[in-house]
Parts: sequence; C-alpha cells; structure tokens
Amino acid sequence: MKMAAIRTVRPNVTRAEAVGEFSSRGISSLYWRMRSGPLQRIADAYVPFWFYRVRYEMIKATYTRLFALDAVDGSLDLFEFPRIPDEQQLLAMETRNHLKPALLPQPAENLLREKVLRIVFQQGFFKLRDARLEIMREPVELHLPYWLGFYGGAGIVRCRVMDAVRRRIEGAKASAFFEEWLTA
Repeated sequence: MKMAAIRTVRPNVTRAEAVGEFSSRGISSLYWRMRSGPLQRIADAYVPFWFYRVRYEMIKATYTRLFALDAVDGSLDLFEFPRIPDEQQLLAMETRNHLKPALLPQPAENLLREKVLRIVFQQGFFKLRDARLEIMREPVELHLPYWLGFYGGAGIVRCRVMDAVRRRIEGAKASAFFEEWLTA
C-alpha cells in the first residue's frame, strides 16, 4: 500500500493509552486474551468519512444535525459532530494505514437515512411528524482514527478495535470491518 497524505481528526487516545486499554486486566481484555491469545502489537488506522447535514421535524421543532458516515461501506457507527472540525482539530499526515472510499453517493445516502431514522426513533418515534429527512452532503472528507490491537498465536491473528476519537472499544462489526481490509 502506498503512502498517502490525509487529513484526520486529532485522536483523543495516545498509543500508550491504547496499549494500556488493550492489555488491561478488565473482563473484556481478559476474554480477548483467552479467546485469541496475547496482545502482539497495535497499529493506527484511518477511515474516510463523509459529512452530512440532516434536517427533520419533531413536534413543532426543526432539528439540524451533522453526521459523518464511513465512506468505505457505511457499516461503522455514525459519528455526530456539533460542527465540521476546524483546522485546530485536524492533523495532516502521510500514512499507509488508511482505507479508501468505496461507497457510491446514492447508496451512502440510503444507508445514512436508515441509520439516522434509527437514531431519531430511539429518541421517541411517536414525536416524528413524518419520516422526511432532508439530507445534504457537505464538501468535506476527513479520516477518523482507530487503534487496532492484534491478538494471537499459532498462526491465527484477531483484531480488536478502539475508536480513537470517542475513546471506546468497538464491537465485532468493527473488528470484521478491519480484518476484511487487512486480508484484502
């Protein structure tokens, strides 16, 4: 894979903090070590995200929210931002550990619509007057940082994922996402 210049949101987790989380004594980390073997190494990875402004109405109020959808296949969790990150919140870097956008615009918008409706319905779908969402793509593509922890032994390696912006360990869906990228 070639080095590429990307713009990424500044991570909220350092390499040392990620190592600490992946090798902690908590139940989740213990489970991973028992299931997959010891932590072998970690790496940073960067996923491209597209930004969308979404408008909808709920009981006499109009809401506008800014969401970011992964531009690879739309399977990762949405990010919500109060505004598009400014230059102080971004880093420019060269890295090999970045994924390439693969989604087409219309399927991306359809995935976003489904995910946003799920979020709105969780807030009380009965308040939604109708399921009309106005979606406008912003002319921004930023990469979001993740830490990947590689566990294994005896020829089998498993990947555990930490969202480096929200400071949380992701689930099986994110692990499968990155394992697929690494084996492609």
